[in-house]
Amino acid sequence: MESLSSRVLTSVVGFALLSVIVWIGWVALLPALIVVALMCLFEYIRMLDRNDIDVRRVSLGVFTVAIMIASLPLWPHAPWPGGSWREAVLTVALGYMLVVEVIRPGERPLERIVYSMFGLLYIPWLLGYFLMLRYSPDAGDGLLYFALPLMATFAADIGGYFVGYFFGRRKLAPEVSPGKTVEGAVGGLAFSFLVVLALTTFTHVWTPFEALLYSILVASASQLGDLSESLLKRALKTKDSGSSLPGHGGFLDRVDSLLFAVPATYLFLNISVFTR
Repeated sequence: MESLSSRVLTSVVGFALLSVIVWIGWVALLPALIVVALMCLFEYIRMLDRNDIDVRRVSLGVFTVAIMIASLPLWPHAPWPGGSWREAVLTVALGYMLVVEVIRPGERPLERIVYSMFGLLYIPWLLGYFLMLRYSPDAGDGLLYFALPLMATFAADIGGYFVGYFFGRRKLAPEVSPGKTVEGAVGGLAFSFLVVLALTTFTHVWTPFEALLYSILVASASQLGDLSESLLKRALKTKDSGSSLPGHGGFLDRVDSLLFAVPATYLFLNISVFTR
């Protein structure tokens, strides 16, 4: 119960702080996301260190900040058709990693490149969707659409926890996360759907069928994000990515679900809503 109370208190405080930052807009959101990205990157590098895996730390930090800044959708469009500044930064990062390893290869250069690029894709690239979603399709409506994955993921987390605790029998992915159950996943989906349905009905955004489709997508993405980080931690022989957040572990432990839920929301909105 002490762990649960710490978890709930951290979630409530974090949600309130995030709500204020998101409401202010990119002036507050961009610096906050850069801090979160760097904290997650620090936890990722520390997990690699424990397994004697080396990466270009300074380069990762610089390109993490660059990707976050390039993700801000208020920049002018890239001067080439169909491109984006995010892609440009990621391409430069890959080229730089290759050039540096050619000049100063050291030990296991390919391993260093692979883990460095994975870190950029997993953390700042996915976190960049937070900025993109906040302004999709504009600053006004983006505030509502940004709230959807936060509320849906939070509901899926709470619903999955309690349904899994009281009714969980069948393991969802025992080799990756022994605590996850099929019943908990279904309960999280159901609770997420109820929250999304209430929010979208009140704001007249979607039909119940669209709310159901979105709930299935975001609950699945949320579970996948959680399981993906569990897979990463298991591969790197780590229980928690950090201990910065009471009841939650580290920053990466807290945002793992949103790292998949927010990009899934952005893609869902652009495919099904804004293209009508």
